[in-house]
Amino acid sequence: MPEIAPPQPTGDAAAGYQPTERTVPTRSRDRAAYDRDLVRSILDEAFVCHLGFVRDGAPVVLPTLFGRVGDRLYVHGSTGSRPLREAGRTDPGLPVCLTVTHVDGLVLARSAFHHSINYRSVVVHGTARTVTDPQERRTALDAIVDHVVPGRSADSRPADEKELAATAVIRLDLQEVSAKIRTGGPNDEPRDLALPHWAGVVPLAHGYATPLPSEDLDPDIAVPDYITAL
Repeated sequence: MPEIAPPQPTGDAAAGYQPTERTVPTRSRDRAAYDRDLVRSILDEAFVCHLGFVRDGAPVVLPTLFGRVGDRLYVHGSTGSRPLREAGRTDPGLPVCLTVTHVDGLVLARSAFHHSINYRSVVVHGTARTVTDPQERRTALDAIVDHVVPGRSADSRPADEKELAATAVIRLDLQEVSAKIRTGGPNDEPRDLALPHWAGVVPLAHGYATPLPSEDLDPDIAVPDYITAL
């Protein structure tokens, strides 16, 4: 259906997003990137995003799950949620800023000033709009479930009409987007290199532990392959 299809990149835009005043950082511009595949990979590896908006003249930032379908992000919540209500109440929608961040390492320098972290982040600016089309809503909710555990939406009961009525979904198109990345070791001053302080990187790694079955689970139900594959 036409409403479901996200905007598709064409021509040179297919390789990346066009920088804007809001997506070009004021510091460390060399760390900014606009490559489409890179942005998608950072988003896809994240479980939680932070959704920022203005409520009653004050900034609000909410952590929440999300899902991606092509160049479109989906966020869901209760129909009573303030940002989800406002996205459908205002025209053309709710101005938002959505971010995700991965911390890949702790960077310890010889001087306190040059301590840092290695990270990958994405910032998305845009207008969030309420999803009303029933098929798009189901597609969005499946995408959110599969974003956390790929394949899970097909192996669980879909939302019934009552649950769908209590759930609101908003979409945010990936158009004004940037990634920012730091890698490597500390950037110590030459005068500090002889100081007797350890310097380097403490890498951080994400991992999965052994799945713990629900206490009321039928013992004959095995852990699905898509979970063990994690």
